[in-house]
Amino acid sequence: MIEELSKKLRANVVQTHTSWVLILDDVVYKIKKPVNFGFLDYSTLEKRLENCVREIELNRRLCPWVYMGVVPISLLDGEYVMENESNPVEYAVKMRRVPEERLLKNMLKSVSFEDMKALAKHIASFHLRAEKREEFGRLEVMKFNTDENFFQTETYIGITISQEDYSFIRNKTDGFYSKYAHLFEKRIEDGRVRDGHGDIRLEHVAFLKEGICVFDCIEFNDRFRCGDMLNDMCFLSMELDFVGMEHLSQVYEEEYKTITKDEEFDLFLPFFKCYRAYVRGKVTSFLLEDPHYPHKDIAKETAKKLFHLSRNYAEKIP
Repeated sequence: MIEELSKKLRANVVQTHTSWVLILDDVVYKIKKPVNFGFLDYSTLEKRLENCVREIELNRRLCPWVYMGVVPISLLDGEYVMENESNPVEYAVKMRRVPEERLLKNMLKSVSFEDMKALAKHIASFHLRAEKREEFGRLEVMKFNTDENFFQTETYIGITISQEDYSFIRNKTDGFYSKYAHLFEKRIEDGRVRDGHGDIRLEHVAFLKEGICVFDCIEFNDRFRCGDMLNDMCFLSMELDFVGMEHLSQVYEEEYKTITKDEEFDLFLPFFKCYRAYVRGKVTSFLLEDPHYPHKDIAKETAKKLFHLSRNYAEKIP
């Protein structure tokens, strides 16, 4: 199906572990693969349609200009036809194509402090109006996530993370829970736990003529999307720090802090940034197990740097 559609539409195809992305001059079609990874289930047509609809609804909150809708793919006389409702056998998310040069990851040398302040305002405003999801702010939920990370990275000790760094980060994380358990409940009471984005990264932020667009949020698992507002926003801070753009990260953070009037901002920021860097180190380490991934040496070095960054944040955890 993918090969036939790509030829018919004259589209370039980019493949991820969950989707096929057909890229045309002005639009993009994202077709979900029939896979089930436990935390993500696209195994049936009904589930793929449901997740396509959720992807549109959730992403329009932060990026209304890009997400055009869900379109059917029909099988007619042995041929696949895009945007035809006669005999749907698959569905796709239809998006406006975002120019590569307008992505933040490609604008790091030209983006201004005012741009970063505007981005912080865009994300803060979104968080303050987003649905409250108190159940995802409890300490035991966050601890489940960090415990899962430590369990899943034990096998990489001595490969991408040292035993000393692993133990230090784990001890600082657990110590933070012991010392500040009461503040997790306070943040829930203060309305700091919301239905967020879950994946605010350099490659998911675009500065368009219509306005700032933050796209490709996580639709397939509420646990990865919902949580503390600060945990959501600081994914981007961590990525800016990782690429040596701490001056942009600082402006972004200060503006967000001012708008949200977060009393525990300075206390929780290194804790959540430590978590975000660790997650990226873990996921990058997983690439070493992928028999089809060709750049394992690069992945190994990148994971080492991410775990080192996580250690740096851990040293700032009070």
